[in-house]
Amino acid sequence: MIEGLDRLLEGSGQPGLVELRASLHELFSGPEATGRLIDPQRLKARVYRLRFEVGGRVRTLVAKCLAPSRAKRNELVAQRWLPAIGLGQNGPPLLGVAADRSGQFVWHIYEDLGDWTLDRGDVDPRRVAAAVGLIAQLHTRFAEHALLVEGRLYGDDRGIYFYTSNVRDAIRGLESLRQPEIELSPQQLAVRDRSLERMYALLDEQPQRAQAMAELGGPETLLHGDLWTTNTFVIPGTGGLHARLIDWDHAGVGPAAYDLSTFLLRFVIQHRLWIVDLYREAGGPHGWHLPSAQDLNLLFDTAECARYANSVIWPVIAFLEHRAEWAFDMLAEVEQWFQRLEPVLPV
Repeated sequence: MIEGLDRLLEGSGQPGLVELRASLHELFSGPEATGRLIDPQRLKARVYRLRFEVGGRVRTLVAKCLAPSRAKRNELVAQRWLPAIGLGQNGPPLLGVAADRSGQFVWHIYEDLGDWTLDRGDVDPRRVAAAVGLIAQLHTRFAEHALLVEGRLYGDDRGIYFYTSNVRDAIRGLESLRQPEIELSPQQLAVRDRSLERMYALLDEQPQRAQAMAELGGPETLLHGDLWTTNTFVIPGTGGLHARLIDWDHAGVGPAAYDLSTFLLRFVIQHRLWIVDLYREAGGPHGWHLPSAQDLNLLFDTAECARYANSVIWPVIAFLEHRAEWAFDMLAEVEQWFQRLEPVLPV
């Protein structure tokens, strides 16, 4: 038996621990396996690094608790979508799945990839090139692929619909914060009015942005949806550098610019043009062409404004339902995001 496994995450309050422990037992070849749990480490709210000594070897896994819809999305990425385009070894190394009895949560068990993310502060051109090459392969190989229908069904639509729906939903929520039904302080009312004015301005811009996306955005493709450098691994090996993308919770379908803007904004502005050039070079042999930097900036701005508009929706709902005190602080913070929003690429 694996010593300590029957008490894994005991007292953590996490759901589905019985099912998680059973799945780990199966992963270690059943109850006959011998070893011990060394030291579980909490990485995020529902993400844990688990170290085991089994058969004289140390093995490290990552267990992540997900909502069923996101668990399904990640499972399809790892076991169906990426393998369909020859990138099965470049996604999350999923080893096991365990759903709790209520059906409300699902545990994923992954091989631990170590500390090889791009999020290290330095910009190593070789490592960045390996990551950008993988991103370009993902976009070019999945462009207009038949499985995009599944990406839209189980994922999100990140095209102009994402922009339009978030802006409209933000307006609908902000309009609900009206006196006398909702009592607001003068400061709260001012934040609401400024946010509402901005959302209506974005709604007025929707036709021009939709036309630009249709003309410049290129074909629809599979998107990671949350392409931070912390989700990008570049791992050294005997055959060179090997890139992987993890945490596909926000995967969906849309123009490549949606992913590119997220990725580029993780780097200081003086590095972004040569990173875009790497992407152009990687996609060129596949007939993948990007518009000019100025046109890209418009596509990037649309993606960022859509994400910011989405961030308006949830504090509004929290205030309407629970009078959450933090809601207007969050709205004020989003307002500052808009004020600081600048072109992603220098022109």
